[in-house]
Amino acid sequence: MKSEEIKKLFLKFEAAASELESVECWSARELQNLLGYLKWENFEKVIQKAKNTCINADEEVDYHFPDIRKTIQMPKGAEKEISYILLTSREFAASRRHEKISTKT
Repeated sequence: MKSEEIKKLFLKFEAAASELESVECWSARELQNLLGYLKWENFEKVIQKAKNTCINADEEVDYHFPDIRKTIQMPKGAEKEISYILLTSREFAASRRHEKISTKT
């Protein structure tokens, strides 16, 4: 990956960050698009691998990947509740991106 691409990706990660209860975090759904995953189901598998990595590192999974539910608007005024995962550790998110890049070559 070229230096310029890395800088652009870093800026996009920074722009996608938000704060919840004084903790910097990222929406997994936003990162899905940022990292080029078209289907949520595929990115969800990557998140599960990252959770396993977290467990193996003796980290608290719920601290780094809090699972929450979010209601979204659907066509014709309907609403739907979806799984909404927050990521609180850039290191785990970045490691998943590195793994994806490595498997493409």
